[in-house]
This record gives sequence, structure tokens and C-alpha cells, in this order.
Amino acid sequence: MSALFDLKGRVAIVTGGNGGIGLGMARGLAGAGAVIAVAARDKKKADAAVAELKGMGVDSAFVPVDMADTASCKAMIDATIERFGRLDILVNNAGMNIRKQPEEYDIAEWRQVIEVNLTGAFACSQAAYPAMKKAGGGKIINIGSMMSIFGASFTAAYAASKGGIVQMSRALATAWAKDNIQVNAVLPGWIDTELTRRGRQQVQGLHERVLARTPAGRWGEPNDLSGVAVFLASRASDFVTGTAIPVDGGYSVQG
Repeated sequence: MSALFDLKGRVAIVTGGNGGIGLGMARGLAGAGAVIAVAARDKKKADAAVAELKGMGVDSAFVPVDMADTASCKAMIDATIERFGRLDILVNNAGMNIRKQPEEYDIAEWRQVIEVNLTGAFACSQAAYPAMKKAGGGKIINIGSMMSIFGASFTAAYAASKGGIVQMSRALATAWAKDNIQVNAVLPGWIDTELTRRGRQQVQGLHERVLARTPAGRWGEPNDLSGVAVFLASRASDFVTGTAIPVDGGYSVQG
């Protein structure tokens, strides 16, 4: 059974892998033996993540990327392949949010969120495709959100981008199944990260509402995403594609 989840010899890119959910997933992949390229903008923060992952006994390196720049996305893929010789797993995790009521958005802010969260994930996936096809297969894991399912008045752009992540994953899954590339989405619930801590400061009563609705009775932690990352990156999920898996402590099944 352990061979199904063994990622030794595999190379993974985790965008936004220097903190939060991305680092939680990177820890899971590293624990299963994968080499990790930590793709991000903040080098100092990424260097700390790389040191932690190397401490787990796997190779790791920082690869710079600006998710709003499609050329940067392709350069990230190329740099990873040049550094490690191959690419097997892509985790499109990097994202942002601007919390405002819909009527308060500047259209430039809308476009910024869509460009980073959705267009960036597509550009990275598109750039990764040739290498994965040449290698005989690969795994793409796109990070959605509870806002892929629900609406909230303060997340119009973010929700649109994360709903798009799910539909994009389904489209890529159907297009690339013939190449043995599985594409799936993960929908994190309310996870305790820097991003959601800012949300709790900006949205009154958010903390209490999340706890009241979550059957597990707590906010999630980044490491709660480690297991689903290993599953979707490993041979165990070779016949799983086009799915959207909530990891939310039961939040999404509450009526």
C-alpha cells in the first residue's frame, strides 16, 4: 500500500509554497519523498520554507514567480525543469483576495484578483503540459475555496476566480486525460493562515460564524492539507480526475 503514495524521484512545484496552505501541502509532498520547488515572490520567506523542507531529507529550491505575469509562469516551469531535470506535480496554490462589497471594486482590482488566481493557474498549467506529456503523465492540483461553492458579499472577485478554478480543472482534466495527466481541485475550508487572519480583522463576526458552522469545531491548519496533496499527487489517484475535493471539517455539508 505504501508504494501507492511513494513520491520518491518525483519533482513538484508548489506556487505560494512558502507559507499557509501551500507550505502545508509542500510538507506532505516532501514527507512522501518528492523534491519541492517553492515558487513565490518573497525570497526571504521562501528560503525559510526551503530550509524546512530540506530538513525533512528532500531537495528543495526557491523559484521566483509572479502569478500575474504569464511569462513569469512559464519561466518558473522552465527553471524548475532546468534545476531538477523533470516536472511531475504542479500545485497551483498562490492566490490573493481583495475584500470589498461588489459596488466598491475598482475594475483594476477585479482584474488583479482574476489574473493572479485564475489566469496564473491556467498559465502555469499550460506551461507544464509539454513536460508532463513528454514524461508520460503528471498531476496538477488546483486550489479552489469554499467560495467555489458559496457566495459571500465581500468576495465577488475571489469567488469568481475560485469558481473558475473548478471549471478550469474539469476542462483540463478532460483535455489531458489522454496524456495520463490528472487534474483535480482541492477546496480548503476556513484554514488558519495569514490570509484568513486578515479576513477575521476585516469581517466582523467571521471567526464565530466559521466555528458555529464547522462540525469539526475548529479552524483548519495548513498541515490538514498535507494528506490530500499526497493522494492527488501519487499513483493512488491515477483514476481520479476532474474532481473538486473539500477539505473543510464538514463546513460544506451543513445545511
